[in-house]
Amino acid sequence: MRDEPDTSAIAIRQVSKVFGTGEDRVTALAEVEIDIRANEFFTLLGPSGCGKTTLLRLIAGFDYPTTGEIRLYGEDIARLPPYKRPINTVFQNYALFPHMTVGQNIGFGLEMLGRPKAETAARVDTMLKLVRMEELKNRKTSQISGGQQQRVALARALAPQPKVLLLDEPLSALDYKLRKEMQLELKRLQHETGITFIFVTHDQEEALTMSDRIAVMSKGHVLQIGSAHEIYDKPSERFVANFIGETNFLEGEVLAVDGASASVRLGAGATVSAGVPDGFAPKGRATVVIRPEHAEVVAPSGAEAFAGTVSNVVYFGTDTHYYVTLDGGEEFMVRRQNSRGAQVFDTGARVGVRVDDGAARVLRD
Repeated sequence: MRDEPDTSAIAIRQVSKVFGTGEDRVTALAEVEIDIRANEFFTLLGPSGCGKTTLLRLIAGFDYPTTGEIRLYGEDIARLPPYKRPINTVFQNYALFPHMTVGQNIGFGLEMLGRPKAETAARVDTMLKLVRMEELKNRKTSQISGGQQQRVALARALAPQPKVLLLDEPLSALDYKLRKEMQLELKRLQHETGITFIFVTHDQEEALTMSDRIAVMSKGHVLQIGSAHEIYDKPSERFVANFIGETNFLEGEVLAVDGASASVRLGAGATVSAGVPDGFAPKGRATVVIRPEHAEVVAPSGAEAFAGTVSNVVYFGTDTHYYVTLDGGEEFMVRRQNSRGAQVFDTGARVGVRVDDGAARVLRD
């Protein structure tokens, strides 16, 4: 069930975007439907060219949809210019003014809106405190680090108190450690301001770490919307399961379906109970997904779901990846967290693979 348009911060209704005509015609978005809730950290996730940035530009007003509606708290804004939308954007390159100080950059948008000087000064101080940069107020932005520039860009975008903040892969230029710190910082800022954040990224870890909900996109379509837990543990499409995290795909034959569960006989010979996506009634051949951490390598006893031979072992410090060639010929990976006393299996060892209850899931191909 989706939110009613007047209760959604952003309601996207049957939005399509087509570029070019004739042989040069390209459909960037195809009848997209999304409800983004008020005060939500919502992420558009997908590979390059999937349409996520195009959708962000339509919400911002930098481009207009070919068909469909974009509503902000019930008001259709699809044809409004950017300056008439209470929406701000943080770009990849931050677009700061290097000749201005941190405080001047933050206050620039307020000045352009004609806010009184006293109000602007007070708001700048509030934003500096929010992003923890009070001591750098009078430093030029060309003299601060990339992470600090990112915070200035956020403060400048938040200063006018927009109803929605759009973030177009703003962490992509940062190094790994700083990117991890800024992920937590963004989540904190969203929580403290209560503003709806719409974040665009191709990075699955970023999406899982920060988002209240995620929309996974591919080739102009939204394939699945859900919480990080739902997207990761209950993918509905093969693309979603493959794009987010590592996983095992096994082919099988559907024997029976009972509501949200199907009995599937796999090529390896085992029969498993697998969850079924809402509104999907699988039959015949089907693909089953099992995440590597939802299985365990054990000494063979005949009671496990699968049996096979260890083909490779990769040690990562915190965990170990076991690659098992099942007796049916399929390759299967198990991720096991390392702990003292755990049994170790070497390459070439005969093993069983035990699968957690409820771990298997049938996919739409």
